[in-house]
Amino acid sequence: MVDHPDSPTVDTPTLPDEVTLETLPPSLRDAVARVGWAELMPVQARAIPPLLRGHDVMVQARTGSGKTGAFLLPMLERLDRDQLVCQALVLVPTRELAQQVFEQAEVLCQKVGFRTVAIYGGVGYGPQIDALKGGAQIVVGTPGRVLDHLLRGTFSLDALKMRVFDEADRMLSMGFYPDMQEVQRYLPSRTRDTMHNSMFSATFPPFVMRTSEEFMRDPEFISLSGDQIHVTDTEHRFSVVPAMDKDRCLIRIIEVENPASAIIFCNTKSTVHYVTVVLQRFGYDADELSADRSQSDRERILKRLRQSALRFLVATDVAARGLDVPELSHVIQYEPPEDPEGYIHRAGRTGRAGAAGVAISLVTEAETLTLDGIAKRYSIEFQQITAPTDADVQAIVTQRVTALLEAKLRERDKLRAERSERFVPLGRSLAENEDESALIAMLLDDYYQQTLHAPVTPPAPPSQSPRPESAPPPQRRRPRPRSPRSSARNR
Repeated sequence: MVDHPDSPTVDTPTLPDEVTLETLPPSLRDAVARVGWAELMPVQARAIPPLLRGHDVMVQARTGSGKTGAFLLPMLERLDRDQLVCQALVLVPTRELAQQVFEQAEVLCQKVGFRTVAIYGGVGYGPQIDALKGGAQIVVGTPGRVLDHLLRGTFSLDALKMRVFDEADRMLSMGFYPDMQEVQRYLPSRTRDTMHNSMFSATFPPFVMRTSEEFMRDPEFISLSGDQIHVTDTEHRFSVVPAMDKDRCLIRIIEVENPASAIIFCNTKSTVHYVTVVLQRFGYDADELSADRSQSDRERILKRLRQSALRFLVATDVAARGLDVPELSHVIQYEPPEDPEGYIHRAGRTGRAGAAGVAISLVTEAETLTLDGIAKRYSIEFQQITAPTDADVQAIVTQRVTALLEAKLRERDKLRAERSERFVPLGRSLAENEDESALIAMLLDDYYQQTLHAPVTPPAPPSQSPRPESAPPPQRRRPRPRSPRSSARNR
């Protein structure tokens, strides 16, 4: 855990633990009036006071809850508009979110004299460098591109006062942990002693909790899921999909969710085998478990799953009872169970021991009746989600592979960079030729699959590789997408 003395904070002796528009400091009231908000959202009412006091805060808040305003508004009081250097750094998982936060920061902060910039990969460096050198005080960016600029020396974190990790669970699920660590190394010790941190996350699974200890000090927890501050349990979602397109919908959900590990439940052995074959042919690390498997096969498969050496297990309800897999991030129900009680046993494989989990059900229009019955019987609040489209998958895969390649390029020394120059004309020629662009697509696809979806090597037993408990685990052959120890750099 970060350990340093308390630093000076904004003088807010009369600020209550939960604020309203009327009890906000004047500068914040003026900003709210500019955007025309009639009232504060719950996350803003509860998060603004500790942020103004300079406390480190962890806030459970979902997308659309008003969290952006919750961490931007306190900047009006805590930052110095006359100091033309980076004073607030907001780290986000995607370029779209970076742009959204930047746009809201422009509305809330620009008219009172603060300069903002969004920095993310996939676009040129020029305008970003100009904005940074022009004295941007609020920097919003993805960890990889932020690290690129720090390496180039185009801005520094010497005067940083506030750091925000927005959508921390998504950031870690996309493999940003190594870059977050690298960015941390650019913070001078005096800056670490005076700045304050906030982390916003839809859930607080174990990997988020562990990671927070490296970047925050004694954070105050704020949960909007109930009266008690706690780690969330299982989130129940469902998507209505065409019966003939269920297999492709499953693939698209896996690509977007990018779970570290999941059990996919089916009702029959034949469906289990079909889904397993689909996943394997698509390039996923998947195996099947049903009553047809021998005891030795079952033990071998479950051992791989518990060791995080198997990413996807497709199973009938034979795997639903008595199976305890630590930190299983997702349960996906390819079809709802025939027995309503089966849903509880299936969904119970994730979100165990106080950890967070996600249970997603794929249902046809006819199967929604079964899900309605389960919801009423067990008082489960299901959240309906729209199944991702091919365009959604294409967009997120493009972001991931671009970030991965940018990270590889950044790691190259001058000699290897010089060697790569030989292929610049060929790359340009292939990209300009519609027929030959398929070659580039093939190489990118192979690189993406090998980096994110290839099977992993099981970790060595502790006796073979002793290390302190605080040390990171050994590198695996493929980075795990939902672990903060991941080496994938999906910016």
